[in-house]
Amino acid sequence: MGTIDVHEFISLDGVVEDPSWTAEYGFTDAMGAAIGALCDQAILLGRTTYEAFYPAWSPQGHDEESGAAFFNGAPKHVVTSTLTDPLEWENASVLGAYHPRRIQELKDSVDGGIYVSGSATLVRALLADGLVDTLNLFVYPVALGAGQRLFAEGQRIPLRLVASEAYDNGVVRMTYGPPGN
Repeated sequence: MGTIDVHEFISLDGVVEDPSWTAEYGFTDAMGAAIGALCDQAILLGRTTYEAFYPAWSPQGHDEESGAAFFNGAPKHVVTSTLTDPLEWENASVLGAYHPRRIQELKDSVDGGIYVSGSATLVRALLADGLVDTLNLFVYPVALGAGQRLFAEGQRIPLRLVASEAYDNGVVRMTYGPPGN
């Protein structure tokens, strides 16, 4: 059975929208290695993130060093009620509108990790339904004050800290899993 491994760039006040604000902090090799470790067998994306990733990654071919080999070669499953197959991006297919059963069936069919990045609406639903195996938050040392937040008001999601790592640029990766017994 597969695991769902989420990666998010997030501000101190929980903003995940349009991660272009992260550029001023740079991207360390250690951060790249941590994200690379999550890139295993498949990709799960919401429609908006798919529409941002496709033009960014598809022209890069299958370069191993940049991560393009994974993003372009791996099976990509897009949760959407508006897009239809066939999708333009190599190995991308429509999973359909969000339903926890569909996601569980995907997990059951994949032998390894299913990488999720961005896709805040999808991630909130996955967390609410207990389908996330690891939540990797790359927390940047800035409060943005406005923008889409990962955690909606009123939504309680218990998690357990599994690991943390601080990087030279001030970013801290916190990896959470489901709450322990």
